[in-house]
Amino acid sequence: METGIDLADLAFWRRPPHERERDFARLRALDRPVFFAERRVPLLRSGAGFHALVRHADVVEASRNAKVFSSEPAVTNPEPPGWVKHVFGDSMVNLDDPRHARLRRIVSRAFSPKMLARLDSGIQKAAERIVDDVVEQGPRDFVAQVAARLPINVICDMMGVPDGIRARVHAHVDVSTAYTGVRMSLPRTVAMAGRNMAALFALQRLVMRLGRERAREPADDLVSALVNANVDGERLTPKELGSFFTLLLVAGNETARNTMAHGLKLLTDNPGERERLAGDFEAHIGGAIEETVRYVSPIMQFRRTVTEPYEMRGVRFAPGDKVVLFYGSANRDEEVFPDAGRFDITRRPNPHVGFGGPGPHFCLGANLARQEIKIMYRELFTRLPGIRSVGEPELLLSNFDNSVRAQGFAF
Repeated sequence: METGIDLADLAFWRRPPHERERDFARLRALDRPVFFAERRVPLLRSGAGFHALVRHADVVEASRNAKVFSSEPAVTNPEPPGWVKHVFGDSMVNLDDPRHARLRRIVSRAFSPKMLARLDSGIQKAAERIVDDVVEQGPRDFVAQVAARLPINVICDMMGVPDGIRARVHAHVDVSTAYTGVRMSLPRTVAMAGRNMAALFALQRLVMRLGRERAREPADDLVSALVNANVDGERLTPKELGSFFTLLLVAGNETARNTMAHGLKLLTDNPGERERLAGDFEAHIGGAIEETVRYVSPIMQFRRTVTEPYEMRGVRFAPGDKVVLFYGSANRDEEVFPDAGRFDITRRPNPHVGFGGPGPHFCLGANLARQEIKIMYRELFTRLPGIRSVGEPELLLSNFDNSVRAQGFAF
């Protein structure tokens, strides 16, 4: 294409983040959605290509209009083949209303203010144990020792996953998020996709088995609440429970984990903001979390499928066309975020789309992620006031998940 930029090519996602941000700025300056062709991706369903929505206003417009910009059949880019849905069931993120609304209504019990308040003491205790272990072991890898531990423990606590199988859960999650979702050689694609599918299937089988147990003998946990009928007679089927668990583990875990890891690096590289946060933690932690989510966009994109003729900035979309919402680009739109490349924990307003755009698919677990990060950071900065990142983070090669695989640190 005329810009020399190809968002569908793995080579683009191999480049340093600052180079990609520069190219997204060039695309935003064109003031129109740009089309990118795709070549065939082994084992995945490759369409004719997609239109890239890179401006904040366009991402918000598409997010709000779920009738035109459908999440079905899938939101990943490229999308998986049809057989995946038959094996794993319908994930809530890949559905439109009314099916999406039904599932969201049921699983929203997990994120009610009452449930989040109940989790508070458990998150605090987990954070204390994590810092105890860091002090005892010494700092090695912030992701493995801190950021990756808390969210999975919280999710397992919520769901009632027994302690004895949590190590397996953690291992399966790591494997399931290692697949990049972008073009690569056929042997590597087959190997990575196979491991990914096996890990997701193992997680589903695990929680479906637990769900059958809780249906017979309910306990005081979320699985029991989801598989037994509520006052309206609604419950999740075993396959729906499995899909929700994998979504919660992959999306919920990755968002909190990566925000924590990126955040430590940002606060280290911006000592003025670090001092501001340390000076009045409670006043600034909320802003620090929102600015970190904006700055790094833990989930970088989602795909939508157009359902009816639609025009955006002079470009006509036809039914069946694919559009990709690039949240990372929208969160750097200078028309919405002045001096967007600056990390500023006092930024007001901060209407980022790091938890997804407004509309029916806004991240249901956003408040849980915020709660986890706040409690973990409070424990870290109170007990280890000198904590800082060391060296450059090791990032996952991905067009979807802005994941930190490892990050050195010291205190």
